[in-house]
Amino acid sequence: MLVRLQKLLADAGVASRRASEQIILEGRVTVNGRKTTELGHKVEAGTAVVSVDGVEVKRKKKLYLALNKPRRVLCSRKDPLTRRAVEDLIPKEWAHLQTVGRLDLDSEGLIFLTNDGDFSLRLTHPKFGVMKKYLATVEGLPDPGMLARMRRGIVHQGTKLKAEKVRVLKASVAQSLVELVLREGKNREVRRLFESQGMGVLRLQRVQIGPIKLGELREGKWRILTDAEVRSLTRDTAEEKTTDSARH
Repeated sequence: MLVRLQKLLADAGVASRRASEQIILEGRVTVNGRKTTELGHKVEAGTAVVSVDGVEVKRKKKLYLALNKPRRVLCSRKDPLTRRAVEDLIPKEWAHLQTVGRLDLDSEGLIFLTNDGDFSLRLTHPKFGVMKKYLATVEGLPDPGMLARMRRGIVHQGTKLKAEKVRVLKASVAQSLVELVLREGKNREVRRLFESQGMGVLRLQRVQIGPIKLGELREGKWRILTDAEVRSLTRDTAEEKTTDSARH
């Protein structure tokens, strides 16, 4: 079967498809011993010998994990303070898996890990607009005007932040529980939405990505996504892209 070179690299877990394109353009890839910088180049999957920086690319079994990340656990691996990271929560033989997007140090909840670069791109690139649902415990009581501004979009430090949906689930003068749905997932977007309105976030938990819910997965535990769940995630991104194209 003929596949595009950047897709083969992404499927092998070398990098996301976009990052693989850059690797090709930099002249770091050879096919059957010959260097290629052509992004549209197609190769015979399973028979062509593809190498990056002189190291042959081996097709890997694709793995997809769902993890309930606790607070104070890093998504990144390189940390001079050697703090606990998500890779410490999974089997050592899977330490090569990459997180799909990030949750900041003080946030918790659902995150995926995979060696499928194309899957990761589909769930993180803004053009696919994958739904992510959060529960935020905040200081004080958000008023209707604040929630309306979040839905319309708020410019904070030069970046537009926006919640597709936002509603108060529990409320008191001291603190409230707010549910938010985001599509783009910019850096610390939920926290920044509240900070822009002068309200601090006491706890932030991601409870859903696309159709996959955190459910009863315990803190610090993981499970393998089923084939049906993986298909549902990639199907949702394809449908979203098609719908978005139709709008334009």
